[in-house]
Amino acid sequence: MQQLNQLIQEASSLAMPSAHVSEVHRVLQICNACRYCEGFCATFASMTRRLDFTPKDIHFMANLCHNCGACLHACQYAPPNEFGVNIPQAMAKVRLETYTNFAWPRPLGVLYEKNGLALTMSVSVGIGLFFLALLQVNQGLLNTNTDGNFYAIFPHNALALVFGIVFLGAIFAMVISSIKFWQTIASDPATLLAGSDALHDALTLKNLGGGHQAGCNEADDAFSLLRKRFHHLTFYGFMLCFASTSVATLYHYLFGWQAPYGYTSLPVVLGTLGGIGLVIGPVGLLYLNMKRHPLHGDKNQKPMDIGFITSLLSISITGLALLAWRETSYMGILLALHLGFVMGFFLMMPYGKFAHGIYRSLALLQNAIEVRQGKSVRVGAD
Repeated sequence: MQQLNQLIQEASSLAMPSAHVSEVHRVLQICNACRYCEGFCATFASMTRRLDFTPKDIHFMANLCHNCGACLHACQYAPPNEFGVNIPQAMAKVRLETYTNFAWPRPLGVLYEKNGLALTMSVSVGIGLFFLALLQVNQGLLNTNTDGNFYAIFPHNALALVFGIVFLGAIFAMVISSIKFWQTIASDPATLLAGSDALHDALTLKNLGGGHQAGCNEADDAFSLLRKRFHHLTFYGFMLCFASTSVATLYHYLFGWQAPYGYTSLPVVLGTLGGIGLVIGPVGLLYLNMKRHPLHGDKNQKPMDIGFITSLLSISITGLALLAWRETSYMGILLALHLGFVMGFFLMMPYGKFAHGIYRSLALLQNAIEVRQGKSVRVGAD
């Protein structure tokens, strides 16, 4: 407990302004004087509740920003104006700083800057090759005597132990990071009503509706709801896959029902629907990421974005392929590759784009607290 308290107290040392934080402070001062975008999103609403902006405020607001791009195209002071106001880009650079600074263990925060496609695929493929090697040694790559039973190739208890340790380790790292971040941005205790508001905004992706709920700006100033829809497919596809695994775990340990399960069983139906969502959503997000306006966001984070999207896509494709060919001689190879992508995802989960959902949810919670309390304009310094 003492060590945990020490980790949390480190947050106070992370509030020193950086160049990116200073840039956000500069542009927010201009925005707060202009107020043209006042009703655009929760970020601008939170801005109007402040007369000045501390690093704490800026860390909060940067993670509250959903990078819809509406303010950039509406702004009369955006590049090439000499004021160069670019809220989406400035906020994106601070977000990366928060991921890096609040990571646990702290030295691994550097992975946020290196966690691109090459590293993500190298880790996943490397683990997949390890499982392929085990398969070759134990049974041979092409085994036709499994009858669709994954655990005839890799024992259930061994997989549960190894993946459970990796998954719980990733969760622990993210919990510590989240506590440190929350201790930095929180101004008042959370309430159930504020938590309900934040959960609604997170699950509906309300702030990806853009300034007038018409959507985001992608390649130009035209509004589109595609990014919101693809985010929904990705998130709920992931949650359906998680539900599938959870139900299968209950079947195995609570009821003693052994895999493989039929194609119409609840775990398989949930996993199939989730896998389809995790194909359509990431493919759409990858397409939008490639065509996005260069002034939107931080170009240095594109490798991390693409690496994360590709990781999800690889898990879903190999998972669906494994289901389709589980009763063939190729099942062992597909299982090894799928396990490699899943474990690679778990290992990189605390140090990649997955974390942005947690930080953003906490920012939504802080925003809901402020809204519920009806906070008036205040000076940023605490």
